[in-house]
This record gives sequence, C-alpha cells and structure tokens, in this order.
Amino acid sequence: MKSNLTAYFALALVCFFWGTTYLAARIGVTGFPALFFMGFRNLVAGALLLLFLVLRNRSFRWTWADIRLQLVPGFCMLTFGTGLVGWCVQFIPSGLAALLYATVPIFTILINMLARREERINAHVATGMMLGLAGVMLVFRDNLDYLTNRSSFLGICVTLASCVSWCLGGLYTKSFPGKTDSFFNAAIQMIAGGVGLLTLSAFNDDWTNLPAMRPQSIMALVYLIFFGSILAYASYLFAMSRLPAGLVSIYAYINPLVALVLGFLILDEKITWLTALAFTVTLSGVFLVNRGYQLQKRKNTLTLINSHE
Repeated sequence: MKSNLTAYFALALVCFFWGTTYLAARIGVTGFPALFFMGFRNLVAGALLLLFLVLRNRSFRWTWADIRLQLVPGFCMLTFGTGLVGWCVQFIPSGLAALLYATVPIFTILINMLARREERINAHVATGMMLGLAGVMLVFRDNLDYLTNRSSFLGICVTLASCVSWCLGGLYTKSFPGKTDSFFNAAIQMIAGGVGLLTLSAFNDDWTNLPAMRPQSIMALVYLIFFGSILAYASYLFAMSRLPAGLVSIYAYINPLVALVLGFLILDEKITWLTALAFTVTLSGVFLVNRGYQLQKRKNTLTLINSHE
C-alpha cells in the first residue's frame, strides 16, 4: 500500500513539473542552440544523479548489462522524444507542444494493446481517452493557423513523431525493467539521451550565429536539470515500474493544463472559454482512465482468486 501511495505521489510530481518544462525549454533555447541546450541539460542531470548514487552507496553494483538495458529508452525517450521538443518550441508555442504531447496516452494504449495483450482497456478507460483527446482538440482548434506556416507545421510533425518515440521507449522499460533501481535507470538514460542530442547538435545546430546568452536562459537550464530531469524523470520511471502504463500516461493530460496556466501567468497568454471547457473535459477523461484501471485491477484480482478456488 505504501509503495502504491509513493508511486501516485511520484506521478503527481511528473504531472506538475513536466508541465513546466515546455515553458522553461522555450525560454532556454533563446540563449543556446536548441539541441545543444537539451543535450547538455540531460547529460549534466544524468551525471549529477549518477554521482549522487555513487556517493550515497559505493557498494552499489553496476554491470554493462544493466547500462546497456537503459540505452534504448534513453535514445527513444530523451534523444528522439522530449529532446526534440526543445527544437520544436523554436517554431511553435510551448503550450501547443504540450497539447500535442497529450496524444501520448492514445499512442501508449494502442502500442500496449498490440505488444502487451494483458493490458486491455475497458469502457471507462476508452471513454476517458476519448474525452482527453476531445479536450486537447478543443484547445488545438485555436492554433490551426500554425498548420499554414511551413516551419510551424514541421515543428508539429516532429513533435508528434517524438510522441511515438517516447511511447516506444516507455514500452521498452515495461518489457525490460532491469534489476537496478529507478534512479540508476534514469541517470543512464539521461546520459545516453544527452549524448545522442549533442551528436545531433553537431550535425544540425547552427554554431555560426549563436544567440546572446541571457540570465533567463541559464536559469531555465538549471531548473530543467534539477526539476525537469532529475526529479521528474526519476519519478516517472518509478511510477512506470509500479503503476499500469495507461494510468501513468495521464500525466500528458495534466501537463498541457499546467503549461497553459503558466503561459497565462508568466507570458500573459489569454485563456478563453474554450480553454476552460477543455480543462473540464480533459480532467473528466483523467478521472475515467483512473477509474477504469481501478476496476480492471479489481476484476483481475477476483479472477485470480476464483481460479485458485
């Protein structure tokens, strides 16, 4: 019971702090090459977390097999997942990027249904997913103009592709959880993701016309290292190891709401009645997804008990 409560608390941290990272990334890339910024953030965060583990427990045994197991999710979830979002927010608003990432639960459910037959959905989960998607579309309706701009349209397409890559990485962590703890896994994945992004930066970032480095960009980098990467990412992996993948994916519904509120408070972006309606619809979807997995777990428990009688 205590482990479940801790997992739910970890999920709550993910829901809030990852909602703030879109705004922080948009601020950060104004003072750094985008891919370098995201790569440096993950590499430093992973190295600091690994150093903390070494200092805390020097007898902790790591093998190459343990490290190798975390490389795939590191590349999928950080290099080609959220790492690319830092590049995309140069061309689309941070709130829109967060809204596009709300498609993650849909991709997660579909991929898990194909790859993990034991994760079936019931009517509550299906309805909740549809409500969540409807809530996202209500807000997206106000951003259709971005589809007519070539750079913005490319940013939207890359963001959606990164959603799929993130889901594949999440599925890999569920299928091959490894024997090490969540913090070690997070550290190795962040280091791998950071190295991957720095490699992409070497081939894609324009180093001839560097933007002026501003204090806000440096503050955004520090914030993302400690809160967006170390705290939130480790919490995500812990929640994924304890809760159903579809339930954990509801963070993608909460993140856009956090991003929109921050945009209103910090960037003075307006919130219309359509946005307020989206809040209500989306949160209703979150409740139904949560309720659906509770009912599914109860049904599976009863089935297991009856099979032993």
